[in-house]
Amino acid sequence: MFSFVTSTLIPVLILLLLGWWFYRIKWLNEGFVEAGSRLVFNVALPALLFLSISQADFARTANAPLIAIGVTGSLLMCLLLMLAVNYLVTADTAKGVVVQGGFRTNMGIIGLAYCANTYGNEGLAAASVYMGCITILFNVVSVFVLNFYQSHHRSPINHLKGILRNPLILAITAALPFSYFQWSLPAVISTTGEYFAQLTLPLALICTGASLQFRSFSGDWKNLALSTVSKCLLYPALLVSMAYLAGFRGMNLGIVLLLSIAPTAAASYVMVRNLGGDHRLAASIIAVTTLVSLPVTAIAFGALSSMGLV
Repeated sequence: MFSFVTSTLIPVLILLLLGWWFYRIKWLNEGFVEAGSRLVFNVALPALLFLSISQADFARTANAPLIAIGVTGSLLMCLLLMLAVNYLVTADTAKGVVVQGGFRTNMGIIGLAYCANTYGNEGLAAASVYMGCITILFNVVSVFVLNFYQSHHRSPINHLKGILRNPLILAITAALPFSYFQWSLPAVISTTGEYFAQLTLPLALICTGASLQFRSFSGDWKNLALSTVSKCLLYPALLVSMAYLAGFRGMNLGIVLLLSIAPTAAASYVMVRNLGGDHRLAASIIAVTTLVSLPVTAIAFGALSSMGLV
């Protein structure tokens, strides 16, 4: 557990805190965070995903049963949250935000950082394929949930078109033939892609830290508690239990834990704002789950390690 904390959690925490601190002392501004996040989302992270998947052995990294568990568990958690918010959340603008915040994980940045630091390139490749499939599900389900609770629904068709043009999805789709047929990339493309890929996690974590918003939570504490307990405890417990019962052990079980226990995705704030939900609550959920998930991750991974499961 100690090595996991020092080699995986602490570097992630340091970069998040540096981003938060640099923004507070004005070394970074809103323009940098916006431009940096755009660069990560459109170029650097797609390059990382493309390289990690294209250079991997498809037969080893594309684990269909594991992906099926991720899809099934995520849909089940979403349905349970939709039932819960009908009784526990009063404002319609908050219901979809709480549901999305309770299961939509920051796999692309923090989850991948966990897997890369813990399992190296093999873990990164396997996590990238799993993440690619679940990311598509997250986007589709989030659009549905947020529209479902709005009095004036925005067209989900336009958002689904945006999902199909998502750079991460395009990069994953383009990489799969290279992985399946074991095609080699030209050296110039591979080297250039590596430069962008190496930029991804540090810049993404710094921008994520800079964008964290902490404010008075007194009016939202019930909604925050529901999302935080779901995201940091119930959702990872559900997926890990399903994977364990299906017979997964070692790296595969560890990947399920590390990707599902990461905090609520920063992209959820953008989607909530575009769809007219309570974006301030969305920002608070991201901030709180980021803080809570770190010690929970250390305890959960340590417990599974002590039992020899990961």
